[in-house]
Amino acid sequence: MHAPARHRRLVAALTGAVVLASLALSPPRPLGASEEPPFPVQLVRVTTATHDQRDRLTDLGLDLTEHGGDTFVDVVLHSEEDAARLVEHGFAWTVVVADLGAREVENQELNRQYAAATDLSPLPSGRDTYRTLTDYETDLRRLADDHPDLVRLLDDTELPHRSLENRIVYGVEISDDVHSTDDGRPVFLMLGLHHAREWPSGEHSMEFAVDLVQGYGSDPRITDLLQRARVIVVPVVNPDGFEQSRKWGDLADLREVDDGGTVSVIGTPGNAYKRKNCRAVDGEVPPPGSCEVASPGGFALGVDLNRNYGGLWGGAGASALPAHATYRGAEAFSEPETENIRALVSSRHVTTLITNHTYSNLVLRPPGVRAAGETVDEPAMKDLGARMTANNGYRNIHGWQLYDTSGTTEDWSYNATGGYGYTFEIGPHEFHPPFGEVVDEYVGAGFYDGKGNREAYLVALENAVDTAHHSVIAGKAPAGAVLRLKKAFSTKTSQVDELGNPRVISDTLESTLTVPAGSRYTWHVNPSTRPEVMEHRLRILAEEPTREETFRESAVVWLPGDHRDVVFAMPETDVGALRVTLDWPTPDDLDLYVYHRKPDGSLVEVGSSGNFILDKEEALVELPEPGDYVLRVVNYASVSTEFTVTAGLYGLVGEDAFGDDLVESYTLSCETSAGRVLETTPVVVDRGKTQKVDLKECARAFRK
Repeated sequence: MHAPARHRRLVAALTGAVVLASLALSPPRPLGASEEPPFPVQLVRVTTATHDQRDRLTDLGLDLTEHGGDTFVDVVLHSEEDAARLVEHGFAWTVVVADLGAREVENQELNRQYAAATDLSPLPSGRDTYRTLTDYETDLRRLADDHPDLVRLLDDTELPHRSLENRIVYGVEISDDVHSTDDGRPVFLMLGLHHAREWPSGEHSMEFAVDLVQGYGSDPRITDLLQRARVIVVPVVNPDGFEQSRKWGDLADLREVDDGGTVSVIGTPGNAYKRKNCRAVDGEVPPPGSCEVASPGGFALGVDLNRNYGGLWGGAGASALPAHATYRGAEAFSEPETENIRALVSSRHVTTLITNHTYSNLVLRPPGVRAAGETVDEPAMKDLGARMTANNGYRNIHGWQLYDTSGTTEDWSYNATGGYGYTFEIGPHEFHPPFGEVVDEYVGAGFYDGKGNREAYLVALENAVDTAHHSVIAGKAPAGAVLRLKKAFSTKTSQVDELGNPRVISDTLESTLTVPAGSRYTWHVNPSTRPEVMEHRLRILAEEPTREETFRESAVVWLPGDHRDVVFAMPETDVGALRVTLDWPTPDDLDLYVYHRKPDGSLVEVGSSGNFILDKEEALVELPEPGDYVLRVVNYASVSTEFTVTAGLYGLVGEDAFGDDLVESYTLSCETSAGRVLETTPVVVDRGKTQKVDLKECARAFRK
């Protein structure tokens, strides 16, 4: 149903007129009868039979789609120069869509037909057409206005960076008692429209928000989840780019002309397929309206936001050239849109994240770069991917299995926080297909009827509240006190300095909790030790210890608060790590503290472990000094039990295994509402563990 050649020539003529009018250039040359129309924007399938071919293709700076298989990647060609680049580098391809402008005309007609035949679609909102940017903002406001106890509008307070064209980026937070914003519940974050042309990614994000609001109070599963978690939805991360793509897509329309006929009018086919934001010059805010002026033919303008995040930034699958489709930006987080998401993730414990894209029917998990290898959480993340794809029929793969990408959302969020992150590539064939296909992908169609991405998202939300996949800090502190959890660290990029060392950026995670009445708090957090550090730790501890000693005590009768000390002598020097474990056979609750005895006999705490009941204790001391160590077993809640303490030494300084940290901690502070700090303490907590932290000094000071 592609437009006939006569229509394409007229489209080209009108396109030229739009370009020239917007840029105030000289009048267009008359089209002669034999003049060829401009190169039509095409979708082609490039053969990539090997990983090497795929790597070479990503280095060309072409507009790669997210659709690929073991032997191909789909690419959008915007010019004859793009095609020539493929020829120059020896790639073969077949044409999938010969004219995306004509396809845009076709899709708009199909959308009109769908809307005319549909009163209410099966979507939660009942929509039958794609939203505009104004529609998104209106719908987000309406959700918050109509459900003030359940929905909170997020604006430039929580998303503090306006777009380059001075637009506020909006989102919503959805939760039971939503205005108690610092109550310690885990957060599920959903994002859409990083890439402007990927309209279904915003639709599915928005529909999930509507779905949750409609289900609260009537659907027991959704009600329970919203009582246990906070859900944040930002359907349009890139408002400037989306505004251009959506607007130019609408120009693919049938309009009346003077002689009573109709003509397909499309401003610039490639701009309906705009990918990036509206950055014109690195480091400079573009003049008002410059993205609008540059729109016809301005597809190349901007930064690819999903190559601009800090994790692995500047590496494979991202271009250093501004004209390329995957331009990564001048530096990590150079763009206000990515800074917004960084601010959200860094100030909350996002235990599970989904960023929606199109197309290829994929669920992608870290890492995005093949050379990075498996993550430490690969078994659990692969399992969650499988549970999600069981409901939508997508492929469950690593990001790099499509092709290498660096600077992506989930590579940064996962590596910085340990929260699980995934990319959904929605739809099998195109960036913004006929709207009926968007409906089918959300609710499921055919074999997946009643499931689809809706059910996959709910599975992800259930993972966000599952304490087996994040951490918990719990204990006692004075009611009304503000607890602050903070951690600062360096995130590695893919860039290296003149000595070959990875360049880094500075990241800070900082969140707060207000202690409720009753003085007991529970805080759902991400692990204190980042995945790359945990991977290093597990690799070290998988080796046999260089020396190990076990101490046992049986039938100890004691009161809560009592302790028993075991002395472990360590004359060895240059030890990499001292690992101490505490085990017991009953459901009693014991805690572990490790002290180094100084020459004057004083004890300095160098490690501790205070998990909740049934979780056994383990403390790790990096680079321990020679001397005696006191291994203290504290009775937290026991009357009579036996226990076993094991101390093991691992590695030597200077061996390849060492050189990085094995343990990372948060700094937990207890403050008055006015910000006066009353107590600080380091907290180490691993995934699936609950760490007890009673802030006794704060309680005493709070009462004064």
